[in-house]
Amino acid sequence: MSHIPGEPLVSASSTDSVPATAPLPLARTSAATDIALVATFAALLAVCAILPPIAVAGLAVPITLQTFGVMLAGLVLGSRRGSLAVLLYLSVGFAGLPVFAGGSGGVGVLGTASAGYLLAFPFAAFLAGFLAQRAASVRPALRYPALFGSAMTASLLLIHPIGITVMGWRLGMSATEAIAAGATFLPGDVIKNLLAALVATAVFRAFPDLLRRSR
Repeated sequence: MSHIPGEPLVSASSTDSVPATAPLPLARTSAATDIALVATFAALLAVCAILPPIAVAGLAVPITLQTFGVMLAGLVLGSRRGSLAVLLYLSVGFAGLPVFAGGSGGVGVLGTASAGYLLAFPFAAFLAGFLAQRAASVRPALRYPALFGSAMTASLLLIHPIGITVMGWRLGMSATEAIAAGATFLPGDVIKNLLAALVATAVFRAFPDLLRRSR
């Protein structure tokens, strides 16, 4: 191959190696972003849990903002990253850090009446995220009701049935008593899911790339 004077000499092997190495920084950036988002939402869950809970008369399970954080993680991050954020939060709590309601921590919480709600959280975040991903292609005007519907479905199918079952078992309630007691949390969950969908809609409006990455 002839060489034109004044032009830099570039071998064929050096040009061939550029495409092979170029995508690597992008892959690392994507993984780093995912890790940062998962860690951020796990921390958000901890904040939601340790805020002063509202005690319910006659029940050992207080009202907290945990379900708001769980639903928001699923709606914004999608099924995989949302459930990972919740699992990270639970792992930190079970390890002994006081990140559960009332500043509690450790595996001892699995023996409490609220254990079912905690165990249902990662599954609920996954389902909410899965449904939200399916609704990601709807028109912007319909995004808010779609996200709210995703959060409510996950709450009604997973959080409430599992939470009520374990609560009734731990407190020695009959099925009717447990369902009646669990129903006291439903109005609050509706409000928290409305807020989670509202925040998720605002986040997607401000960061449309995040909406695409959640699919």
